[in-house]
Amino acid sequence: MNDRYDAGAADHGADQYELVGYDGYGRPVYRQVQGGQQTYDPYAQQHQQHQQGYGYDPYAQTAQQPPSAYGYGTGAQPATDYGTYDPYGTAPQQGAPAPGAPHDPYGQASAAGATGRQPRVAEQAAQQTAHIPQQAGPADDRETPDEPQREYHTEQFAFVEEPDANSEDVIDWLKFTENRTERREEARRRARSRIVALAVVLALVAAGGVGWLWYAGKLPGLSSEDSKAGSATAAGAQKRDVIVVHLHDTKGGGTSTALLVDNTTTERGTTVLLPNSLALTSDDGTTTTLAKSVEDDGSDGTRDALDTVLGTDIEGTWRLDTPYLQNLVDLVGNIDVDTDTDVPDPAAKKKGQAPLVSKGRDQTLSGKMAVAYATYRAPGEAQNAQLERFGQVMQGVLRKMSSDPQAATTTIQTLAQILDPSLTDKDLGTFLAGLSDLAKGGDVKTDLLPVQNDGTLSAQASADVVRNVLGGTAKSPDKDAAVSVSVQNATGVKDNTEKARVVLLNGGFTFLEGGTGTARATSRVVYADAADKANAAEVAKTLGLPAGSVTKGRIAASADVSVVLGQDYKPSAG
Repeated sequence: MNDRYDAGAADHGADQYELVGYDGYGRPVYRQVQGGQQTYDPYAQQHQQHQQGYGYDPYAQTAQQPPSAYGYGTGAQPATDYGTYDPYGTAPQQGAPAPGAPHDPYGQASAAGATGRQPRVAEQAAQQTAHIPQQAGPADDRETPDEPQREYHTEQFAFVEEPDANSEDVIDWLKFTENRTERREEARRRARSRIVALAVVLALVAAGGVGWLWYAGKLPGLSSEDSKAGSATAAGAQKRDVIVVHLHDTKGGGTSTALLVDNTTTERGTTVLLPNSLALTSDDGTTTTLAKSVEDDGSDGTRDALDTVLGTDIEGTWRLDTPYLQNLVDLVGNIDVDTDTDVPDPAAKKKGQAPLVSKGRDQTLSGKMAVAYATYRAPGEAQNAQLERFGQVMQGVLRKMSSDPQAATTTIQTLAQILDPSLTDKDLGTFLAGLSDLAKGGDVKTDLLPVQNDGTLSAQASADVVRNVLGGTAKSPDKDAAVSVSVQNATGVKDNTEKARVVLLNGGFTFLEGGTGTARATSRVVYADAADKANAAEVAKTLGLPAGSVTKGRIAASADVSVVLGQDYKPSAG
């Protein structure tokens, strides 16, 4: 132990030190030996009452035993036999107890009547007088001589051995703090996971939306031919359910036609209004109009002709006569329509009476009022205006129809109408229920199919309806297949031109505008080629002109037959 102190002591010559014991920290305590050299006895202890030392020597046998005179580890022997070093105290000593006496290993007994253990003050004094070379004691042990010595009792250090009652609470608090921290960290990790998942979902939704717009051909900025072709293909690949509705006016005559389209892919519906002047190909291969085809060819022939011209696949035909339309509106509980004109009451006997239908927004129409509005056409008004009113009534019916297929089927069955074999009550009820659900959500619109003056379809004008709505391709009949008729109005009535146009288109002829001429009393139908004589006679018959009005002569180069309308022309309802 700390041999450097022994080496230092040897170098100092006269200043010799000897080990007297150990301090409270287990370190050796030395003191300076006065006078000459003195051998080092690690186990020799001083027990005189007048000498201060630290502690007592548990190995000393008597308090009056003289210090050992032999050197430590040199082999020198003392002059007497009792000076021999006996580490276990077995040799007889002066004043030692007799053999058989109790052994005192801690040196409790003292000679000359001195009893009891040495006072602790003496021990501390010995520690203060001893000098440790080249080693400073702890700062806490430097006490002034006048400062009273502190006594420590065992109960002051009870906390070392006895557990504190609050230690369990402290442990529980630490566990709670640790658990709460872990929960917070777990909540943060979950929040980050949710944010990442939400970002991924939004990215997928955005990508899906862009993909759908591209697939449907509605992505802005795609105007190249390849983009158009791709859009047409995408529109054609969509799933659609289509039926055709023919409204027959049983009192005023004439028909109105519309296509009801349910696009199950885009979940949108459309009512496509078809003008009566639309050119179709009849069963015998000749060119005719939609109105004439409905009257002559019936449901099946008209449906097939429409499929050919529009490139659609119509699943069924719904013939809706005006009495059934009136009953249907009454069954659904009236309809609300934004009317665009006043409609007079057909049953009114005097002029100036209040109109049956008033112009305005959100007009509530009963069955009778709905029929009057859907079939009304003002004098000189184009047929498309009346057709759009019919579309408004159908839109109102869809909004009021039940969205439940069973309830809608019951409504159709209550009408007790005879349907086309291609369309049963259940099929029609289910179809109308689906469109009703879309109409209530604002996902059903109305489009008018644009038709040129000759009844044909323009690829550019009809592209939005034929390609995007119907998913088809316009294929109008060859213009050469229809007889072209040029009409000049010499009646003095401006509206007669439009009326003649409608009648001719409905008769399957191609109408050409010939302008307005000087008023004349009689009408004339002229043909240039003998092959067109029969066609000229048919034109006269269609317009209600006498057979004597047909004559051969010079006509416009672009027409097969030329007509000059005179004051004898009496237009009929077209």
